[in-house]
Amino acid sequence: MTNASHVTTFLLMGLPHAPVLDIPLFGIFLVIYVLTVVGNLVILLVIMVNSHLHTPMYYFLTNLSFIDMWFSTVTVPKMLMTLASPGGRTISFHGCVAQLYSFHFLGSTECFLYTVMSYDRYLAISYPLRYSSMMRGRTCALLATSTWLSGSLHSAVQTSLTFCLPYCGPSQIQHYFCDAPPILKLACAGTSVNEMVIFVNIGIVGSGCFLLIVLSYVSIVCSILKIRNSEGRHRAFQTCASHCIVVLCFFGPAIFTYLRLGSKDAVDEVVAVFYTVLTPLLNPVVYTLRNKEVKKALLKLKYKVIFSQSKSML
Repeated sequence: MTNASHVTTFLLMGLPHAPVLDIPLFGIFLVIYVLTVVGNLVILLVIMVNSHLHTPMYYFLTNLSFIDMWFSTVTVPKMLMTLASPGGRTISFHGCVAQLYSFHFLGSTECFLYTVMSYDRYLAISYPLRYSSMMRGRTCALLATSTWLSGSLHSAVQTSLTFCLPYCGPSQIQHYFCDAPPILKLACAGTSVNEMVIFVNIGIVGSGCFLLIVLSYVSIVCSILKIRNSEGRHRAFQTCASHCIVVLCFFGPAIFTYLRLGSKDAVDEVVAVFYTVLTPLLNPVVYTLRNKEVKKALLKLKYKVIFSQSKSML
C-alpha cells in the first residue's frame, strides 16, 4: 500500500454529545462492553463443554460469538478513551489502518456468517432426514473458513482503496472509530472513484448476503407451513426468529449508514452504535433467552460450578 500521506496521526472526534455527558456515556458503554465480552465468552464456554451442543448450528454460533467479542473490542475501547480524556482521541496513522481493516474484516465475516447460518437452518428444516449427511464436520469447517477468507479479502479491498490516497490535513475524523466514509473526506485528492468502488464493494457484499438470507427464510417459512405437528412448527419458528432478530439489527443500521456514503450528517455516527456496540451484545442475549437448549446448558454449567465449589469447601 503506497501513499504520499503527511498525516502521522488522526483525531477521532467521537460521538456528537454535550461534554457534560462524557462520564455517563463512558459508564453506559463500559457496562455494555463488559456484558458483551462476558456474554459471548459464556456462550463459547457453554457450547464447548456440552457435547450435545456440538452440532452445525452451535458450531456457527461459536464463530459468531468469537467475532462479536472482537468486533466490539475493535471500536468500543477506543471510544471509551475518547470519552475519558481529550488525549484519548488521538490515533496513529497505522493504528487507524489496523482499526479500519479489523472493523471491515470482522463485520464482513459476520455478514457472510449470517448467510451461512440461514443456509444451515434452511437445510435443517427443509431436509431433516438428509441434514446430518449434508452438514458434516468437514462441510461446516469449509463453510466457516470461507466466511473468514471472504471477509479478509473484502476488508483488504476497503482498506487499500481508503489509504492509497494522500492525506495531508486536516486530520479530524468525524467519527468515534476509523471508517472509510469519514476518512475519505480528509483526502487531499479526488475520492469519487474510490467512493464508488467502496460503495459497490459494500453493496455487493451487504445486499448479496441479505438477499440470500431473505431467500433462505422464504424457503424456510414455506417448509415450516408444511409441518403438520404444531409443536414442531412452533419450535422451528422460534429457532429462526432468534436469527432474524439479530440479522435485522445488524443489516438495518449498516445498510442505512453506507447508503449515505457521501453524507455529512452526525446521524450516521449514532446509527453506527447499533451495529458496532448493541448488536454484539444482542446476540448472546437473544440466543440464550430464546433458546431452550442453551438455557438448559447454562443451568447445567451453573450447577456444576456450585457443586465443585461446595465439594472443595468440604
